[in-house]
Order: sequence, then structure tokens, then C-alpha cells
Amino acid sequence: MRPAALGNIALACLHLEDLGKGLRAAKAATDILSEPKTATELHHRVLAETYYTRLLIEVQGLQLAKERCELAKRYAKESPSERNELLAALTEGLYEVHAGMVDVGLSRLTQALERARVLKSMLRDALIAMVKAHEVAGKPDVALVYLRELMLHTKKAQQDNALHHHRLHLERLARRQAEQTAPVERLMERREQSLRGKLAEQVAQQELLRSRIELLERLAVTAELRDDATGEHSYRVGRLASLLAHEFGCDEQTCFMIDLAARLHDIGKIGIPDGILLKPDRLSNAERQIMQTHTTVGAELLAKSDVPHLQMAEEIARFHHEWWNGAGYPFGIGGTAVPIAARITALADVFDALTHRRPYKEAWPVARALEEIARLRGVQFDPHLTDLFLALIPRLQREVGDLDEYLAQAARQSPFIQARQKISATLRQFTHGRFDDQR
Repeated sequence: MRPAALGNIALACLHLEDLGKGLRAAKAATDILSEPKTATELHHRVLAETYYTRLLIEVQGLQLAKERCELAKRYAKESPSERNELLAALTEGLYEVHAGMVDVGLSRLTQALERARVLKSMLRDALIAMVKAHEVAGKPDVALVYLRELMLHTKKAQQDNALHHHRLHLERLARRQAEQTAPVERLMERREQSLRGKLAEQVAQQELLRSRIELLERLAVTAELRDDATGEHSYRVGRLASLLAHEFGCDEQTCFMIDLAARLHDIGKIGIPDGILLKPDRLSNAERQIMQTHTTVGAELLAKSDVPHLQMAEEIARFHHEWWNGAGYPFGIGGTAVPIAARITALADVFDALTHRRPYKEAWPVARALEEIARLRGVQFDPHLTDLFLALIPRLQREVGDLDEYLAQAARQSPFIQARQKISATLRQFTHGRFDDQR
């Protein structure tokens, strides 16, 4: 057990930046370990070598780090564990970035991150490596994106652990009650009180969330009042984004969150002047720069919230115009550095914009819009999501018939849209001079 304990000390010292103590522990662990033969021994050796390598990297001992990294790779290949291979790949990518092979290292780390998204237990380690690597590579904006995802992942893990321990606590109470032959009625009363308390808390949280979302939907509807004749665009985008998220494999709660959050993707347009937002001709460079600020303006409106829906909405508002190849805005990041909810919303947003009339364009047929999206696969859009989207739309058309009617159901039930339509009708009447005699 001593090598495993020393490895834990080395890892703790790495995260606490107590590098001297960590290096001594890592070296002691590798000195004790003999040539591994079993799967367990191989796993302990891979852990020790990766911790040793990462500590050496931090103190710029790159030559020795390279040697320990090669040992970690060799033992990982001999091991049947995918976790060991991922640990070795993350360590090698960090070494390459620190050694000046930035592009190679970042590419290796990105591939490892995609594998870690499937192997959930490794996602935290992969995100930590991506933050560190991009910081070293002089890309603090991208490092910040991964740091935000790491914080959300850590928060969710803490919540899951809390629920797990609470469940274990209740189970222990139940066993103790049974062993003491206490009346079942007393246990049921306690459980009932506990559940009633949880239910009341859950209802209060849902009501608070609903009130916050409703307030923001008012802003979003106001922002759309000028360039969307129906006010249904944001609702269609939210619904379509949630359907695509379901195709991607997201759970029901995540799909629900994306539906609500994606409705707020263009909330920042409330700060864009009419002369730019409704201009029928091509925008000048200066006008385009102003238009592009709607992403950051919207994100700032949604920022500084501890509500998961609004945190996701902030990410969508900020990043839904980033491109897969890095040619988008506001930061010019690409690939999986763009949060998955923003990549999903981008497809739904562009499709809806193409297939509906805007002040600067006529509506495109669905088939032509899908051809355009297929052309931008791997350029503007995530290739895998694009393939899912291109299969989803024809299937929806076959199953539901009128796609607009289906996607806009929530909008037509919304009191905000109903009020917005009354405002639009009033504005049209004023525009046509019907109330000239009452002015």
C-alpha cells in the first residue's frame, strides 16, 4: 500500500503546488515499485509515473520528464485499462506543450478530452490538463472556456456526491431503526417529513427559476420585436436545439435545460440599433462589429448567476456564433473548445434563420437550407452534430408534418408572445396612419 499512498501524496502536492514534497513522494513511489506484472501493479505504476512526469514538468525538468513519460506510455500499453492509456496521453500532451511542441501537444490533449467525455471518470483530469496546456500556450481565452466547463463539472460531481451520501445516510438510519425493532410508523413519519421538506424546497426552487426565466424571456421577446414578425424564432430554436441534443445522447434534464437556455441566445440584440439590425443591405465593417457585440452583451446580461439554466444560457449567448474551424466570433475559438450547448444551438439558429424571412433576406426552402448546412459541415458546424441534424430534419418532417407548427408550440402558448402580437398589430396600425385623427 505504501507506493499507492505516496502516489496520492504526489498528486495532492501537484494540485497544491508543493512541488518539492511532491517530487520526493513520486520518486519514492517509483523507487519502491518493482517491474509490474498484474493489472493492478501496472495501474499503480502508470499513476506513479504520470504524477512524477507532471511534477518534473512544473519544475522544468523536461529531459527527465520525457524519460518518465516514456515509461508511463510503455506501462499503459501493457495494461488493459483505457484509463491508464488516457492518463499517459494527457501526460504526454502536457509534456509536448511545455517542450515547445504546442500544436502536437494540444492536438493530443484534444483527442484525449473527447475520449474522456465518454469515459466520464477521466473528464475532470482531462479538463485540468486542457486549462494548463492552453495557459502555457498563451491562449488564456480558450483556457477560460475549459476552466468554466471544469467548474460546472466539479459542481455537478459535488452535488451528485452529496445526494449519494444522503441516500446512504437514510439507508443507515433505516437499518438501525429495524435492528432496534422500532415501530415502522415512526420511520415512515420521518421519511414523510423529509420528503415533504424536499418537495417544498424543490417547488420553491422551480418557482424561483421560472420567475427568472420568464423575466429573461420578456427581454428576449423585446429584442426580437423588431426583426421577427411572429416572435417565434427563439422558441423554435430552443425546441429544435433540445431535439438535436436528444439525438446527441443528452439526458432529458439536459435537453430541457437547452430548450429554455437556447431561447435566450439572441437576447443581446436588445442593444443593437435598428439601423443596423434591420438594414436590408450588406453591413459595413463597423456595423458588423457592432452587430457582433450582441453575443457578449447577451452573455453579460445572463452572467453571474448560480442557476444552471442561466449558466448554460450565458454560454450559448456568448459562443453560438463561434465556428468549428475557429473563424467565428467573438473569440475565434473552434472545435470542442466551443461548449456543446452552443454548438447545438448554432445549427438550430442558422437553420431557422435560413428558412424564415428576415429584413435582409427571403425565406429559403428546407431542402436548400439543409444543402447549405451540409456544405458548412466541418467549417462552421461540428461534423458529428451536422450529420445528426441532417438526418433529424427530414425525419421530423415525415413524423409531424408542419415543422414550424410543431417547433413553435411553446411560443403560441406563451403570454409574452400573445402580448407581443398585440403590440405588433398596434404598431402596424400606427405605421399605416390609422390613428392619425387620435394623435
